[in-house]
Amino acid sequence: MLFASLSLALSGLATLASALDPIEVVGNKFFNKDGSQFFLKGVAYQLRPHDPLIDTEQCKRDASLMKELGVNSIRVYHVDASADHDGCMKAFDDAGIYLLIDLDTFDTYILPSNLHWNQTQHDDYADVMDTFQKYDNVLGFFVGNENIAHKEDSIAAPFIKAAARDMKAYRDKKNYRKIPIGYSAADIVELRPMLQNYLACGGETADIVDFFALNSYSWCDPADYKTSSYDMLESYAKNFPIPIFFSETGCNTPGPRLFADQDAVFGKDMINDWSGSIIYEWIQEENHYGLISYGPAGGDATNTDVEGGFTRKGTPTPVSPDFNNLKSKWATLKPTGVHKTDVDPKTLTTPSCPTSTSGGWWGIEGNVRLPSLGETMAGTFTSVPTATSDSQPQDSGKDGNDDKGKDGKDDKGKDKGKNAASKDMQITILGSSLAAVILFAAVAL
Repeated sequence: MLFASLSLALSGLATLASALDPIEVVGNKFFNKDGSQFFLKGVAYQLRPHDPLIDTEQCKRDASLMKELGVNSIRVYHVDASADHDGCMKAFDDAGIYLLIDLDTFDTYILPSNLHWNQTQHDDYADVMDTFQKYDNVLGFFVGNENIAHKEDSIAAPFIKAAARDMKAYRDKKNYRKIPIGYSAADIVELRPMLQNYLACGGETADIVDFFALNSYSWCDPADYKTSSYDMLESYAKNFPIPIFFSETGCNTPGPRLFADQDAVFGKDMINDWSGSIIYEWIQEENHYGLISYGPAGGDATNTDVEGGFTRKGTPTPVSPDFNNLKSKWATLKPTGVHKTDVDPKTLTTPSCPTSTSGGWWGIEGNVRLPSLGETMAGTFTSVPTATSDSQPQDSGKDGNDDKGKDGKDDKGKDKGKNAASKDMQITILGSSLAAVILFAAVAL
């Protein structure tokens, strides 16, 4: 009886086992367990406003087609920390897909118009981390998305950095796997490269983001490496001390999309400094950025699976020719990168903290003191000395603006009608769970 109970229990535990190993950061790159470099080939995924990761059957259908497309990662903007995500997380894990998840919620954005970083925000971010840290296919967390989008918004940067600092401290205090924590920025020419440099400057590992990501739509057909300004983005990424990648990309003007920018991202022009890209977006909506649809626009308004005139559930059907264009493009791009043992983080230079210029977009003067938990914006920031370290080694193994639409993300320009529905402890758990099973079986006997 005891052995039968144990066999059944262990069989159940086996179904929860992860097929994917955690991705780790070394220097400015992501790596697989075997030491090979990991490049993101991702899509943005937000079928429902609050959480697309609670419908297991839908996740299975989507994950299957994503695998055919060549996807190895997805970005999810909003999740419900109290919901059960085991089914969807396993579906994506089985398909070889990692997830990047935003920690903020509809009520906890860091808003430049009302700057604060308080306990409520911290705890809501922590709830999301608590829920998802147990899944090995979680690649990273975002503390914000396009919080800085206007000329007067750069004053929010120290609060974003403070959020990353405190969530990294919380992660480490809880002895969670060192899941990297970063920020997703709007690609604003006037903020290049000040914002990315600021979030990585100062010389204190505990105070900087673990990665920097960019939502960029500057490569619109017809364009090339220079006319798109990707050459400038590459120049800013040279020897950057942390991983950098595109967290949204895929301009659809004039369309159909050819995804020629992927040749640059995964080719000789950018492969040494960039870690891939996430294409916006999975589902077809009013903005025509979708790679698939679940049916024609203008569905029955009484159907609970229809929001904003678009069906949010069903059999995913590729949008032609964009889906096949991306599939074909990615199939030809198989970057190998470098091996983890060949990376020396000490060769990477910590950027200088940028200073403000008269009339410019950047208003933070150097390495300012970061706000403490519970602090609100009052007056100006106070500069502090920069740490003396010349490099920023990384641990091995280790929307928020006034234009937000229903999805909580940016609704300007390219975002018109954008996604109306959006916006190692494994071993320890296994050991403790096994112990609990044995104890339960013994008691039952």
